[in-house]
Amino acid sequence: MDILKQRIIDSAEVLPGNVLKVDSFLNHQIDVELVSKLGAEWYERFKNEGITKILTIESAGIGIACLTAQYFKVPVVYAKKSRGVTVGNDYHTTKVVSYTHGQVYDVIISKNAISKDDKVLIIDDFLANGSAIKVLIHIAEMGGATVAGAGVAIEKAYLGGGKDIRAMGYRIESLVKIKSINSKTITFDE
Repeated sequence: MDILKQRIIDSAEVLPGNVLKVDSFLNHQIDVELVSKLGAEWYERFKNEGITKILTIESAGIGIACLTAQYFKVPVVYAKKSRGVTVGNDYHTTKVVSYTHGQVYDVIISKNAISKDDKVLIIDDFLANGSAIKVLIHIAEMGGATVAGAGVAIEKAYLGGGKDIRAMGYRIESLVKIKSINSKTITFDE
C-alpha cells in the first residue's frame, strides 16, 4: 500500500536492534485518516469472508482494529495482557512473547467474547516473528471461532513470522512488507 509505505519513508525511525518506530502515526499517536484507509483496504480484501468479529491484542492493535471494524460493522475483541476483575473466572488464556518488549505476557479473552459462531479477522500493527498472530489464532480457536485470516499493517518479512503462519494454512494480508532494514535503509518487498 503506497500511502503507508510513503509514510514509513517520511516519518518512521529505525532504532537500535532494527526496531521500526512508527509511533508518530500508527501505534502511539494514530493518524486516524491513514489508519481508516488501512481498514478500508482490509475490508476490500476480506469483505466476502463473513467476518463477525475483529480480534487484536492490547494495546497497539486496538486503534487499528476499531477503525477497521467500522467497515465490517462488527465488534472488536482485544486480548488483554492482564486479568482484571471484570474478566471473571471464565476465560481463555495463553502466553505470548513480545518481539518489541522482549517480555512474556499472559493473553486473556473472556469466554463470552468469542464463540463457535464467530469468524474472526485478526488485525495488528506489526508482524515480526509471528508470536502475537499465532497466539491470537490459538486463543480464537480455543473459543471455537474460525479464523478467516489476519490483516497486518507492517510485516518484517525478513524475520519469517509471516512465512511460518502462511505455511500453517492461514491467510495474511500485509499492507507493507519490509525485506530488510538497517539504520540507514528500509527495503520493501514489492
